Amino acid sequence: MASAQTRKEAEQADNLLKTNMFADMLRQVRRVPRGKVATYGDIAYAAGYPGAARQVAWALHAESRGLPWHRIVGAGGTILLTGEHGFEQRMHLQAEGVGFLGLKVNMAAHHHTFSGKAEKKGAVKPAKNADAKGPVNIRKSTAPSHPRPKI
Repeated sequence: MASAQTRKEAEQADNLLKTNMFADMLRQVRRVPRGKVATYGDIAYAAGYPGAARQVAWALHAESRGLPWHRIVGAGGTILLTGEHGFEQRMHLQAEGVGFLGLKVNMAAHHHTFSGKAEKKGAVKPAKNADAKGPVNIRKSTAPSHPRPKI
């Protein structure tokens, strides 16, 4: 009985995490202005979840009503939706003045850059007194302190 309750609590915690992650991602989607596009990876990174591009797609699939979903494209400006949905996305983008080079968005002209991109959740922030060489990382490196012997 205790394991069933623990499992249920774990599922609730997982759902809450997904809800918060999706909300963070959808918040970033709203920031993409008319006439600009961002990639799924850009949205994930700006939301603080680098490497979670697929979750951006899931978030948009779950709740895209009222969002500029058509402004989110694949890496390099590729429209990843197929069939009539891909055609609809292209029509929306062209109506906003977004130009294409063949089948891809002209990213050089229409790529939205997020200012002040969010850092990865739980990441170490640079120290305020960092020198000109770069930020100070207080985490220990996982790399060995000596080179590996050649075999």
